[in-house]
Amino acid sequence: MKIPSLLTLVSIILISFSHIGLADVKLPNVIGSGMVLQRDMAVPVWGWAEAGEEVTVSFAGQTKKTKTGDDGKWTVSLDPLKANENGSALTITGKNKITLENVLVGEVWICSGQSNMEWAIRQSMNPKEEAAAANYPQIRLFNVPGHTVSPLPKDEGAGQWQVCDPNSANNFSAVGYFFGRRLHKDLKVPVGLIGSNWGGTRIEPWTTLAGFESVPELSKIADQVKNYKQDTRVGGGQPSAIYNSMVHPLTPFAMRGGIWYQGESNGNEGITYYQKKHALVNGWRKAFQNKDLAFYWVQLANFQKESDKPEGGEGWARLREAQTQALDIPGTGMAVITDIGAANDIHPKNKQDVGWRLAQWALHQTYGQKDLVPSGPLYKSHKVEGKTIRLSFDHVGSGLIIGKKNGLEPTAEVKDGKLEHFSISGKDNKWVWADARIDGQTVIVESKEVTEPVAVRYGFTMNPAKANLYNKEGLPAGPFRTDTE
Repeated sequence: MKIPSLLTLVSIILISFSHIGLADVKLPNVIGSGMVLQRDMAVPVWGWAEAGEEVTVSFAGQTKKTKTGDDGKWTVSLDPLKANENGSALTITGKNKITLENVLVGEVWICSGQSNMEWAIRQSMNPKEEAAAANYPQIRLFNVPGHTVSPLPKDEGAGQWQVCDPNSANNFSAVGYFFGRRLHKDLKVPVGLIGSNWGGTRIEPWTTLAGFESVPELSKIADQVKNYKQDTRVGGGQPSAIYNSMVHPLTPFAMRGGIWYQGESNGNEGITYYQKKHALVNGWRKAFQNKDLAFYWVQLANFQKESDKPEGGEGWARLREAQTQALDIPGTGMAVITDIGAANDIHPKNKQDVGWRLAQWALHQTYGQKDLVPSGPLYKSHKVEGKTIRLSFDHVGSGLIIGKKNGLEPTAEVKDGKLEHFSISGKDNKWVWADARIDGQTVIVESKEVTEPVAVRYGFTMNPAKANLYNKEGLPAGPFRTDTE
């Protein structure tokens, strides 16, 4: 009798284990014990198994069956679920059985961007107090670990769901946590937060190929992404490379929306960032198979030295303008934070107000709390009236005020104050600082130096720290110029 060689035995063992691996039902990491499933919409559950294998998914009285395709993938869709704060088991059965414990149903959001979204509670204002108070069993956190890239979309990624407690929250996105905490308290349902962030990154690596293809002006970037098949040496700055590795493995997990804090690394851009924001949102909505995916972002904070030039336009001024213009994307909103930045710190510590303001948008627009004013005043139109220009705004709320924000304290009205950071120009395009006053729901701007005014700018600088127009709800007006190109 011939004795098999060691190499033959090893081969047989490897083949056997390979077969077992194919037979076993496997799930993506984002579908795991402790997760929150999105309420009130169809919920995909997916994974891998041996081709042709029957897979059964059971949860909340529903049972869904399917067969694995030739590619080893399977997907079922649970019917819309009602919110449930009592953890339940979800089972997936094929040739093996997986039981996921403590699964809740509520609201799910992805929190993404660069370092200011990545910034953790331990790095923010009052870190010890905030972390110690972060005991919320019905808030669940999923952090995509590490910083990874891929030339092509990956199906599998890393991470696991954790119950929100002082330890898990302390290392999670502060903006994401404060956003989710407010939603949980106001909506009184479980909240699942998925963090996928990378400091110092541009918007392009987070954008899908389909997103670039949806914006004709970005066709060259789309072509670049398509060529990755020939060149797999992809770095963190390459278009789609971060999405492929850190977001695609999460798709098509059902969720209500996303919050986004990014732009510093694209800070010298204007209209091109507007186009890229369209591509980002279009691509993610397609990837998550949710055309109504809500998307709220943070406008960049005030930073660096205050400018003494009334024409402004330096630094992030045009990037902020592009962020504002991108509000023409349906189902979006923007938290203005040019009143809570820091001249000497690109990572302002006040993340509480950032999360709160993002939640204000979500509660108003996504959850229908129309009594809430989602934003501070945003420029709508202007009218030349003799030697003055009258400005009108959206989101005036209960009225316009001169305000002052200190730390985490609510905005205080300055009764005897003066509006700051308005400038005005005539046809000669020479800009001067202007006098401005509130007149009902409008602002009137003028200067003795400009007798025939044509345009106004407000806070249109890198650091408009003195800008002080608010609504009575305590939300700051967004920077703007009436003379957009």
